[in-house]
Amino acid sequence: MKKIVFYFLSIAIILAVFASPFASSFPDGLEHVAERLGFMSRAVEGLIKSPIPDYSFPGIKGNFATSLAGLAGVFITFGLAYSIGLLLAKKHKSR
Repeated sequence: MKKIVFYFLSIAIILAVFASPFASSFPDGLEHVAERLGFMSRAVEGLIKSPIPDYSFPGIKGNFATSLAGLAGVFITFGLAYSIGLLLAKKHKSR
């Protein structure tokens, strides 16, 4: 199981670092619909501060910022999923 996790984590890291700079710069689906239907101006910013706004680290420009944001996203997602898995395994084992 550890080998499989390692392989998938490696693939996710490679994609995050090398493919993320080629991601579309067009708005995502929700932003596109908001612009098309005319309620984008009512969007509220600042309710939740994102540590990686618009998929790039503040103060860093270009493809490196996008790659770094993708890498951080992989590790944050993996960390959360791994932690939840450990908690569920402990809960299941205690039964």
